[in-house]
Amino acid sequence: MRILHTMLRVGDLEQSIAFYTQVLGMSLLRQKEYPQGRFTLAFLGYGSESEHSALELTYNWDQSTYTMGTGFGHIAINVDDVYIAVSRAKEQGVKVIREAGPMSAGTTIVGFLQDPDGYEIELLSKTFE
Repeated sequence: MRILHTMLRVGDLEQSIAFYTQVLGMSLLRQKEYPQGRFTLAFLGYGSESEHSALELTYNWDQSTYTMGTGFGHIAINVDDVYIAVSRAKEQGVKVIREAGPMSAGTTIVGFLQDPDGYEIELLSKTFE
C-alpha cells in the first residue's frame, strides 16, 4: 500500500498550479475538466504517479473561496536547503509564515510558506529528528 495523492480545493487553478510548479518545483502531471460536474482536476508532483504520491488540486468552477478547517495542518516538502528555498519563495512574492531556522525544541531546519489559497507548506531539510 501507499498514499496515492492528497487533494486540496483551490479558488484559482492557474495561480495554484503556478505556485506549486514555479515555487515548489513540481510538475503538472495531468489535468482534466469535468463539464457535467463543473470542476477541473490537476495532479502535480515530483515524479510519475505510478511511483510517487501526487497533489490533486480540485477547482470547482462555481466556488472561489473555502473556509480553512482546524483539522488540516500542512503539506511537508523536503528541500536541499530550507534557507535558499524560503529566500527564493520570498523573491517570487510568496507569503512566508515562518522564516527558515531550527524547529522549536529541535535542530531540524524548517520554514513555512502559504500557498495562494492559504494552505501551509512546511519546507524541511533532508535530515530529520
